[in-house]
Amino acid sequence: MRQENIYQIEELHEKTRIFADRAEGGVRLGELLGELELERPLVLAIPAGGVPVAIALADLLHASLDVAVVSKITLPWDSEAGYGAVAFDGSYQLNHSLIARAGLSAEQVETGIRATRTKVERRLMLFGRQSPLPQLSGRDLILVDDGLASGFTLQVAVAALRRAGAERLLVAVPTGHTAAAERLASEVEALYCANLRSGWSYSVAAAYRSWYDLSETEARLLLEQQAAG
Repeated sequence: MRQENIYQIEELHEKTRIFADRAEGGVRLGELLGELELERPLVLAIPAGGVPVAIALADLLHASLDVAVVSKITLPWDSEAGYGAVAFDGSYQLNHSLIARAGLSAEQVETGIRATRTKVERRLMLFGRQSPLPQLSGRDLILVDDGLASGFTLQVAVAALRRAGAERLLVAVPTGHTAAAERLASEVEALYCANLRSGWSYSVAAAYRSWYDLSETEARLLLEQQAAG
């Protein structure tokens, strides 16, 4: 049974190739959040893929926009599969069951953590987030990514934002796996996912007709263009 704080667009349930691109995903999220009475809303994008989604949503909500830099720790032989994630404050969480199944050594795990921390620090500089986040208390925060697969990256982001003072925290993703959404929803005030899907073959990319690995440079340019109006 779905948790009461998970919201979806019913007509999109279990469907694939429903968004033209990430920006359209953000627009469809606006259908779910547009009627909310939000207190000084701040949309936080997880770069790089979450940026175009967050820009579209922030525009619709007339909300402020910033980034929450978090990056998954990937397997040495697969840059898409993550066994943990590192957040903007240097904190990390590990998927110990996946580490065991993959047969990773303690040295490999430590190497992965160090490399990902370096990546996060570089992204913080790239996206101009060397200084602390703006005031988080007393406002509605909307954490945005382009999809929710295992949920590990967003889970680490949520924990870091709570430590930074987040009181009312919403997660918004165009597409997500039902099981991951249910796990994450227990840690936030509400989770908005336009396209919930189940099954072992779930992939974020399958929700989009046009999907590719967005580069850091492209994400930064999109943010600069949005800031310039």
